[in-house]
Amino acid sequence: MSNRQRGVWASIRKVAASDRISGLIMLGFALLGLVLANLPATYHWFEELSHFRLGIPGTNIDMGLGHWAQDGLLTIFFLVVGLELRQELTTGSLSNVRAAAVPMLCAVGGMLVPPVLFVAVISLFSNFGAGDPGSLIIANGSMFSFAETAHGWAIPTATDIAFSLAVLALFAKALPGSIRAFLMTLATVDDLLAIILIAVFFSSLNAWYWFVGIAICAVAWYFLVRMKKVPWFGVAVIGILAWVMMYEAGVHPTLAGVLVGLLTPARAMHGERSPRAERYADKLQPFSALLALPIFAFFATGVHFDSITPMLLVSPVVIAIIVALFVGKPLGIMATAWLSTHIGPFAMPKGLRVRDMFPASIACGIGFTVSFLIASLAYANAELSAEARFGVLLGSLVAAAVSAVLLSRQSARFARMDSVEERLAAMERPLEATRTLRDGTVVVSQTMGRDAEQDLAQLKEEDSRS
Repeated sequence: MSNRQRGVWASIRKVAASDRISGLIMLGFALLGLVLANLPATYHWFEELSHFRLGIPGTNIDMGLGHWAQDGLLTIFFLVVGLELRQELTTGSLSNVRAAAVPMLCAVGGMLVPPVLFVAVISLFSNFGAGDPGSLIIANGSMFSFAETAHGWAIPTATDIAFSLAVLALFAKALPGSIRAFLMTLATVDDLLAIILIAVFFSSLNAWYWFVGIAICAVAWYFLVRMKKVPWFGVAVIGILAWVMMYEAGVHPTLAGVLVGLLTPARAMHGERSPRAERYADKLQPFSALLALPIFAFFATGVHFDSITPMLLVSPVVIAIIVALFVGKPLGIMATAWLSTHIGPFAMPKGLRVRDMFPASIACGIGFTVSFLIASLAYANAELSAEARFGVLLGSLVAAAVSAVLLSRQSARFARMDSVEERLAAMERPLEATRTLRDGTVVVSQTMGRDAEQDLAQLKEEDSRS
């Protein structure tokens, strides 16, 4: 690799490592897909592109490009998730269960409340909305039963870690690192729970022998990635075979990435300086952040509506998802944090109060990547799936906008407190003044400043009221 190529690759990795830049790129592709799928001039072109079919000879795998982005390319993202989970479980924030107990419990609470609110809103519409009792009418006028619509209960359960951290990076520069660490732990556990949810509720299992194939691939991967010199061609073949076995078994094939990621060693071996799981995740991050996620978002939001009208904003599915993401996520997280620290035996990280997590908990309502995926799995009807993905996009944007305002205000308050405390520390040091009298006596006088103490007391009083 030439110096110029190394420089280009270093720049790409720098962009991918930036939460804010990669998050904005993915959002841009998502909005582009939505626009192209609904403009009269580009609608047919986008549909042909999305449904252009590619198959693997000798298998039953034959999908359009849109499905390849969802079932194939997104595997890179899940592989990175698996590698990061493995590292976190071994040496990271999840290795000390007691220290990570509160954010782990908050992740559970944040996944339990949104489905309850989603079903509650759907139930209200089915009983009191337009249409026959027990049914709902969506934006295009189609009628669906309560049971069919409620099948999307899992859509608002997942937090998009990339977008939530991007909001923190953009609007919360002065916040303590403990808040980011809390959110990282919460979102990581959220990812793990979402993976389990997809495997349990959105897989239709096929013949048993495919699972034997998955087990063989898992064992082969386990030993290959622990060899002193890893045979990369063999590892790639095993990874592809694991994906094919998952697909044929009826399990969502992207989970093959999670499986092999969790089987990768997360401690340094053979005299290496860093764990392989950490290195592999770092190398794959640019492909995940700048290739897999943007293309997936492009096709996932590229759903065509017969007409984009204000009726979409009052669709039962859209409103239920917005309420579940924007209200349910922070409600579940904050309630769990309060219960686990005030009634349970756990404590918040040092220097943090439960209320300090409120702006970040709203950012957890940004359910993007995995929520889009679940929306496509939960609804077989194209119109329901389209409205659900529109609801995810809208709910995520609302959560992002509100959390951005609250995080920026919270960040400014922390910045002022840091400034005043630094000033107080400086002012508390005695100021010495010396003067010499006519008889040669040297007089030393000391003064203490009180302004900073008053400033800090006033600021803390304002903080307690806000």
